[in-house]
Amino acid sequence: MSSSTAQVDTVLLKVASRCNIDCTYCYVYNMGDEGWRGMPALMSDATVDALCQRLSELARAQSRKFAIVLHGGEPMMMGPRRLKKLLIALRGVLSSDYPIAIQSNGLLLTKEVLDVCDEADVSLSISIDGPEEVHDRFRVGKKGQGTHGQTRAGITLLKAHPSTERLFSGVLAVIDPGSSPAEVYAYLTSLGSPSIDFLYRDGNHSVLPYGKAAAQSVEYGRWLEVVLDRYLADPNPPKIRFLDDLIKLVLGGKGVKEGLGEMDYGILIVDTDGSITKNDTLKSTQPGGDRFEQAWSVYTHRFSEVVRSEEFARYHEIQRPTASKCCSCAELSVCGGGMPLHRWSQADGLNNPSVYCADQLHIIGSIRNRLRSEGLTA
Repeated sequence: MSSSTAQVDTVLLKVASRCNIDCTYCYVYNMGDEGWRGMPALMSDATVDALCQRLSELARAQSRKFAIVLHGGEPMMMGPRRLKKLLIALRGVLSSDYPIAIQSNGLLLTKEVLDVCDEADVSLSISIDGPEEVHDRFRVGKKGQGTHGQTRAGITLLKAHPSTERLFSGVLAVIDPGSSPAEVYAYLTSLGSPSIDFLYRDGNHSVLPYGKAAAQSVEYGRWLEVVLDRYLADPNPPKIRFLDDLIKLVLGGKGVKEGLGEMDYGILIVDTDGSITKNDTLKSTQPGGDRFEQAWSVYTHRFSEVVRSEEFARYHEIQRPTASKCCSCAELSVCGGGMPLHRWSQADGLNNPSVYCADQLHIIGSIRNRLRSEGLTA
């Protein structure tokens, strides 16, 4: 896709550069990039004003609606007053058909915060990896203490809100391949969440993801295979975006998740100082991996200027794998080559298959076998 035709699908706002917990697997704080230290702790009113002007311009400049995601750090560190002011400003330039979502660890949720989100038509997703022994293995506080109890309390508060069906979009769980997938699935579904989004651990060919013995091993694929079995046998399952997309893609449809299939996604990040960067997960490849060479900012540049640039075109193109193994693979239209950060190596940059290639082929093969056994595919 050329820079002239690319459009923005998601603007992710790093409204807080600090976090109230210290997840050991976090790509922001614990994978070598120290850029957050030089960022303002919170997005200022002046930056919010400049941001809203740019979002208003973007809404007029492109036909495709885009989503806003508040991220961090922990967005709730803004506090209810500042959060309300930000959401009012965003809704002042973006109508309700532009989705606004917040990704939170849930520890700082209050009735006041939920009411603010309700008034602004904003949804929330909560990060929780599973039952206490799974969650507290990695999602810990500043002194190493578990956070499961507080996260669960936040979900309970969210579920009790009168507008929970509109507010609660789902939970996000990072996979621990050493955990019991059946137990994790049973626990997460017991929360009454409308959806579950399972994520691979950040990692690459130079720094293997936690729990992978080698790039060719399939620990994550086997873990997901058990979840697939439970999911397909569940008479009232939540949505599981990762598996739903793979199933749709195997059947010839289209997915909605970045890193699967051959769809293109235009993603921009706005940091707390107003700087515009690439997908921030690229921090996990090398320090500054998410930075453009050009110093763009909401104070000085329109989003449409960024998207039309040759540098954005090069960034956008990394969604498509270049490794010969990927380009000749029969499953490329389903797998999509995976997330760029998972293809990284110090020797070859992004010119590799995903470090999860074997896992992807394993779970795709399992899906094909299940669909074939049900007579849904030849």
